[in-house]
Amino acid sequence: MADASEPAPRSDTKGIVDAAGLFARARFRRHLAAPALRPYVEQYWLIDWDLPQPYASHVVPHPSVNVVFQTLPGQEPFAEVAGIGLDLFTQKLEGRGRVCGVKFRPGGFRPFAPEHPVSAWTGRRMLPLEEVFAEVPDGALDAVLTPDDEQARVAALDAFLLAIGPTPDPQADLATALAERIGTDRGIRRVSEFARAEGMTVRTLQRLFSAYVGVGPKWLILRHRIHEALERAETDAEVDWADLAATLGYADQAHLVRDFTTTVGVPPTAYAPH
Repeated sequence: MADASEPAPRSDTKGIVDAAGLFARARFRRHLAAPALRPYVEQYWLIDWDLPQPYASHVVPHPSVNVVFQTLPGQEPFAEVAGIGLDLFTQKLEGRGRVCGVKFRPGGFRPFAPEHPVSAWTGRRMLPLEEVFAEVPDGALDAVLTPDDEQARVAALDAFLLAIGPTPDPQADLATALAERIGTDRGIRRVSEFARAEGMTVRTLQRLFSAYVGVGPKWLILRHRIHEALERAETDAEVDWADLAATLGYADQAHLVRDFTTTVGVPPTAYAPH
């Protein structure tokens, strides 16, 4: 029997466009990292699919760096570092494939790659592991992707990360704590007020986030709003968008509609998963 005190990975669908459609076509699971890695890693995510017809998945990216190991049809297995995505991410799933990903906490990636600010990777994908990490363990690709047993894949991800780092960094810990606060406290609506409450100048806060998170605090506030609005659209056919806009801290419904449309590609009232 599982220990009731053991934390569990997230179970929400925030960021996933048409989550029901994705889950109907692919096996999507989340796992926690080893305890020593949890201050830095939010979760591992595993996807396997075997599809007779292609399917395009769409994700509104989180403020997280990901390391992704992939086996795709017609390609050699590969691994990449994906910085924080600024735009809607689309991935075509076809044939048979497997992906094993590491989703770092905002602020949690820098201790594994301390040579560069995290903003150096923002908006970039397909970064070879050797370009980002000082040393890459031999055999990591096969160890992660080959096992059919997913616990073996999780163990391989743990071994991969523990071989690389992390390098303790109090500034990374601070950035992670501040980003977590933004992600959980809907009362945080202005960067200037947040910085003042934390005893920092806006400029100091922005520099910290650039170096350790990869995007600014204002971007985080806005992205969390869109994630929440998207999840409401996924789960509630009768969303009161004016009320939701007020709850999320928008001046009016029009501002929410504009941000949602720009990020997701359709206005919220026209959004209908299929």
